[in-house]
Amino acid sequence: MSPEARSLQEAIRQFLTSLQSPARILVAISGGSDSTGLLLLLDEAVKAAPHLKISLCAATVDHALRAGSADEAREVAALCTSLGIPHTIIIWQGDKPKTGIMAAAREARYALLAEAAEALSADLIVTAHTLDDQRETLEMRGMRSEQVSSGIADAILFNRDLWILRPLLFSSRADIRSFLKERGVLWLDDPSNEDVKYERVRIRRRLPVDAGPEKNIRRAWEERLALSAKATDWLDHHFMLHGRLLGQVMPDGLRQDRAVLDYALGRLTAVFGGQPFAPGRAHMERILAFATGGKLGRMTAGRVVFDLRRDGLYLARESRGILPLVLRPGEAGVWDGRFDAVNGSGMTVTIEAQAPRSSLIPVPELDPRDVTGVQPPRVGAVNDSIVRERPSASKDLGALNSCDIPRVKLWHRNEGGEGRDLPKAAWRRAIASAPVLSVDRTLLSRESATTIDLTPYFAPFDRFLTRFDFIFADRLSAVFATAPYARPPLRSIDGKSI
Repeated sequence: MSPEARSLQEAIRQFLTSLQSPARILVAISGGSDSTGLLLLLDEAVKAAPHLKISLCAATVDHALRAGSADEAREVAALCTSLGIPHTIIIWQGDKPKTGIMAAAREARYALLAEAAEALSADLIVTAHTLDDQRETLEMRGMRSEQVSSGIADAILFNRDLWILRPLLFSSRADIRSFLKERGVLWLDDPSNEDVKYERVRIRRRLPVDAGPEKNIRRAWEERLALSAKATDWLDHHFMLHGRLLGQVMPDGLRQDRAVLDYALGRLTAVFGGQPFAPGRAHMERILAFATGGKLGRMTAGRVVFDLRRDGLYLARESRGILPLVLRPGEAGVWDGRFDAVNGSGMTVTIEAQAPRSSLIPVPELDPRDVTGVQPPRVGAVNDSIVRERPSASKDLGALNSCDIPRVKLWHRNEGGEGRDLPKAAWRRAIASAPVLSVDRTLLSRESATTIDLTPYFAPFDRFLTRFDFIFADRLSAVFATAPYARPPLRSIDGKSI
């Protein structure tokens, strides 16, 4: 995981000593040169260092996209058996999309690897991304944006709880193949790696073979981590959350360093809008110009309504374009990219937005007294994220079915009392995007709603979270009073204790 590693073996030794132990590693192996080399390198290093208390297992994902893939998976299984490494083959079942196949295959691959890790009791997954993959990724991202990219991350968190690490990210494919030839080990060549219909293949053919990364990856990583840390500090001092539905950036927060504001506001936009990525450069320039321009008013971008007032910038999901989610008993899903939902009832439940619920019965009028008791709720800042009333996310949201929105009080340790009243229009806008639960067009009772588990979902972080964004995402999770993210299974990175 260190760009200073002088050899493949040194890179692997550094990686293993950086791990918390004991540990069980699942190696994702396709049979290609990179993953086969990774497996053999790890096997040799683990056997040479039993004191590390690290064991290996392996998994091959058969995407079932071409003839011969099943035979190739069995060849990989035979290699693992010869090494004494437990191995499983997992097949991507079902119909495959006709477009976006590479992205869909990636999603399926990681989901299947996560299942294999659970079945084999693995603590983490390793993949064989190399310096060549890094160069290609940087080139592709450079074609789409003028922003400096940090490229492929050396560690990502999948589904909030399983870390995927890449110990050969600063090793070349040529070195890996030389290592395999020295050991007399063959590898499989995937014909899709030569198919020019894929962008990565076209980029690969265009890049010079012996060139290093065009950007200083280490510096880009350090800058990204520093920016994430500054944005986390900004979140602590300048952001407030009201009822898990309405965000507020305090006026002084809009006068902070523009790079920090860009990072933080971009990710908050993705979270409140339920989008997997922060807005693109053109949209972010528009958002930042509005937020820092001083002209009070409203604008919409990234499915978020920005409401600039004298007491700060309010963010809420716009009420348009929110699609319903239907869950059968026992099913789970993500609603609107903002809430993770699990149907623990024995009924088929529909989750939809508060705003367009006029066809539901009964239909209570949206009266301010229903929403807030008497007036908009009085709230305080949430830097320490202590929810004083109704701390359970599922109960908070279940109550929305009867429009009996609780008066949520979130306190700052330095506050002497409650905060100021919220603007009624901003709060109503937030409520309009809140989830309601129904069965056969009839609203669930408060008691029935408690069987549906609804928790905040962060679209830019909860599926794939790079270690560069970990500190910001983890603090945001605390602000929303949700469970923390799993910490990296590392005791050091590049020789530095963490």
